[in-house]
Amino acid sequence: MGRKALIDPEELRRLAERGLTNAELAARFGVSESGILQAKRAAGLSKPMLDHSRAIPWKLNRAHNQSGPATNLRNLSSVAQGRAISAEKLNTALRWAGRLVSGELDIAYEPERGFFEIPASPDGSLVATVLAEARRALEPAQD
Repeated sequence: MGRKALIDPEELRRLAERGLTNAELAARFGVSESGILQAKRAAGLSKPMLDHSRAIPWKLNRAHNQSGPATNLRNLSSVAQGRAISAEKLNTALRWAGRLVSGELDIAYEPERGFFEIPASPDGSLVATVLAEARRALEPAQD
């Protein structure tokens, strides 16, 4: 077992603020890029990981990870969790979800088939829920 590398959090912060890449930081501190990512998390220098499991409740086949529905659901989930995304990505996701909801449709997933549209349940739909959460997050803060 190797020794634990000592990475000074203040020096890491200073170098990261100067714009050094993770690869450059790893070389500077003599650790792997994974070690830099761990040190950044420990020092509070990385954005918290988002949890998209509510928006994408399925285990996706690798071939479907970057499909339109998966991307749109992830983008809406990101917005709902307070992350800023580009206006183009946001508009695409909002239009896609809005079309499904207004057509009383939802999305389903099967690993062999991928994503497909289904009639929305009378009890509500996944897409409608994710869209509503994103729209709430986009509303201006009210005091």
